[in-house]
Amino acid sequence: MTGLDLSSPVAVVGTGTMGQGIAQVALVAGHRVRLYDTVPGRAEEAAAAIGARLDRLVEKERLAASDRDAARARLLPAHHLADLADCALVVEAVLERLDVKQELFRAVEDVVDEDCLLATNTSSLSVTAIGGALRNPGRLVGLHFFNPAPLLPLVEVVSGFATDVTSATRAYEMARAWGKTPVACADTPGFIVNRIARPFYAEAFAVYEAQGADPATIDAVLRESGGFRMGAFELTDLIGQDVNESVTHSVWRSFFQDVRFTPSLAQQRLVESGRLGRKTGQGWYDYQDGAERSEPHTAEDARPPAYVVAEGDLGPASELLALIGEAGIPVRAEDEDHGTRLVLPSGGQLALADGQTSVEFRDVVYFDLALDYRKATRVALSASQDTAPQTLAEAVGLFQALGKKVSVIGDVPGMIVARTVARIVDLAHDAVAKGVATEEDVDTAMRQGVNYPLGPFEWSRRLGKEWAYDLLDDLHLRDPSGRYAPSLALYRHRYASDKREGSSS
Repeated sequence: MTGLDLSSPVAVVGTGTMGQGIAQVALVAGHRVRLYDTVPGRAEEAAAAIGARLDRLVEKERLAASDRDAARARLLPAHHLADLADCALVVEAVLERLDVKQELFRAVEDVVDEDCLLATNTSSLSVTAIGGALRNPGRLVGLHFFNPAPLLPLVEVVSGFATDVTSATRAYEMARAWGKTPVACADTPGFIVNRIARPFYAEAFAVYEAQGADPATIDAVLRESGGFRMGAFELTDLIGQDVNESVTHSVWRSFFQDVRFTPSLAQQRLVESGRLGRKTGQGWYDYQDGAERSEPHTAEDARPPAYVVAEGDLGPASELLALIGEAGIPVRAEDEDHGTRLVLPSGGQLALADGQTSVEFRDVVYFDLALDYRKATRVALSASQDTAPQTLAEAVGLFQALGKKVSVIGDVPGMIVARTVARIVDLAHDAVAKGVATEEDVDTAMRQGVNYPLGPFEWSRRLGKEWAYDLLDDLHLRDPSGRYAPSLALYRHRYASDKREGSSS
């Protein structure tokens, strides 16, 4: 089955930023587009704004002038819902309120033909609940575009409880024909991206609330060590703190206040204060004219150790051994089966973040996970008040000798990148086990929807199947609230892996 025929008109109801973006995508794909808004004059204003964006595409040589002119000719503001009667698809991008969307679709259903496909661009409401108000909910599907819709490739195609397979397939193929990357998912709170991405924000906020590090340092570690394009604090400032918090609350409530999705009190206070991010001039950061730029904590230069002793291969951080050798620091290997530590000349130890804390051990410094230790430009270290100053200095000097900036944070279990990635991996396994989406679609959604450097299952394969479970299990022992309890899906994944490996040896 293919998408819509190009001769079929498409309607977009709601002419805000997202509605305009979806209309532009359909126009450039070759459809006639009807724009409708309940506020008089808004559709005409939106058409003018879309035309201006098409002009800019021509100026940037991304669109031929003839194609722009043809697209403009296909764009028609509608003054009444009845003007949408011959449309083969109606996409709504109106206020994110269930009653508003239900009322709109009831009205649309009275106007369009029985075979017209209806689509909601909701990001947080239940597609099933929206469709519950319709005579024929089988033709309603979720089409969740990401902002800006003309630029971001991902579209989540969401099937509600009553959505026909035919409707979902038509929507999927149509999105692909429009040049998008569709992923199919079930109607679950947050769909794929907004469900699995919650820990990216939540764990950054949790480290901040625990006074483990300031926003600039956490963001720098997520970018320069974790490989994420933006840190959680700067990204929520860009999104809008009110918008991000609203999605978090929606997912949390929809999961019956599941502790894994608990909102951040610090973010709530920020929203209550009116500091909503870039759009108000202040959020986690100050964007006002003349404001001083927040800089991450960076340790002062320290002398590198004369040598290190490697106990084991360091697991996911094994690449460090080669880097240390390349830096001219001798690496002495100890015969350890399960070691993941470096022993420093002072007798202190340097270990990869594992969900434990430095204060539990004598003279241990933890280092955070990195996407790629060779390419990382910053590494976070954590130590307790009981860690010997010489041990911490040697650890700092070691990573500086590898060309890395070092941020020393508080003694927070799981540090920053490690706890964030582990929780993302866990929620991804849980979602797939519950039929939300396939592993491939989850990875695609997280890479293309929120620009993660790797999909959760790609992370899982790279780090080893036991890594996320073991780290979360340690975190759960230290915070028994349930927030870090590994899911049953991750438990099965971890021990099924052991069984397969045992049977093949």
